[in-house]
Amino acid sequence: MARAAEQKRRRELEEGFNNVDDNRHERVRTVREVGEEYLASYRLRNPQSAVYAGYAVRHVQRLLGDRMLVDLNEQTVKEFQDKRLEEKAAPKTINEEVGFLLRLLGDMGDLLRVRLRKKRLLKLKVRNHVGKAYDADEKARMIAAAKEAHSPHIYPALMIALNTGLRDAEMKNLAWAQVDLNDRYLSVGRSKTEAGEGRTVPLNSVLYQALVDYSAWYRERFGEIRPEWYVFPFGTPRPHDPTRPVTTLKTAWKNLRLRAKVQGRWHDNRHTLITELAEKGAGDQTIMDIAGHVSKQMLKHYSHIRMQAKRAALESILEKPSDSLVQVQDNSPVTTDAQRVEEGSLQKSLQSANFCGGKGRKTARKSLKTFGSSGRTRTYNPSVNSYLSGYKSYG
Repeated sequence: MARAAEQKRRRELEEGFNNVDDNRHERVRTVREVGEEYLASYRLRNPQSAVYAGYAVRHVQRLLGDRMLVDLNEQTVKEFQDKRLEEKAAPKTINEEVGFLLRLLGDMGDLLRVRLRKKRLLKLKVRNHVGKAYDADEKARMIAAAKEAHSPHIYPALMIALNTGLRDAEMKNLAWAQVDLNDRYLSVGRSKTEAGEGRTVPLNSVLYQALVDYSAWYRERFGEIRPEWYVFPFGTPRPHDPTRPVTTLKTAWKNLRLRAKVQGRWHDNRHTLITELAEKGAGDQTIMDIAGHVSKQMLKHYSHIRMQAKRAALESILEKPSDSLVQVQDNSPVTTDAQRVEEGSLQKSLQSANFCGGKGRKTARKSLKTFGSSGRTRTYNPSVNSYLSGYKSYG
């Protein structure tokens, strides 16, 4: 008994020293149980993205909830991907859901991630969606449709997107404390990038008027405006809780696009602003400060110089035919600027030689050699050389 107890204690010490734990009791738990614990912790640590995490984990629990952790392998993940593809889920969405699955599995998920990457099964191929920039006519139709929409949110939200370039999450979590109608600017709180957090964006005249009108409706709806309240409050079909932000604008945006007969994404409003700033000649640093970009490469990804601007730029290089072009077309001799300068210099030199004395001749000869930039002479001209040789013989 003493030897058995000693061996057990030695094994415990070795496992503790090597950081090896016996997790067999964890492996017999179901995905549903582990998913609930993961979401509870995630909501405390990441409240801003807890809703999205809940959607992703719910799909994992729906399809794999009854599976025990010990039964999960590469084939299980592949089957999950296939089922979600059959449900017409986007590859990018499926990749996010698989990422949550592997994270809630802990160390076992890390090992499974390595195996999936080795077999090239970790991520589905995502189609790189090329954003667009709405033209002036599309923008006018969208703004007109937003003004007539039943949703009180969609018009001010559209104006913010088109005139500040705020991302969807930045706009939905915007509080009145971040909007200064006196000095006409707004500040961004939490952002996708470090460069985006805390940036300030001025309000142009159109957006300022839209927010003033919206604030009047807001005050009438809730009786007052508190700094900590959200600009776009929670509630459907009518907002009723200003202490919570709106979760989505998808329905209002879908209806707006149908009425305006426009195809595109909400994020393309951000593309539109950045493109318009680039076409108007705004500097890269100014655009990055407004949009909250980190690098010029990301700025290039968002800026779509439209066909009209490209065509105008190419047309601008076509100038009216100059006099020299007309002379060429008429078979007339054409003289370049350099030839005109040299001929003028030669004529002045000859005049100096004819009307000046000996001292003047010496000065004229010197001026011929030193004409032009420092260290450069014009004595290679045959007419000048012939005149100098004649001048020497005459002297």
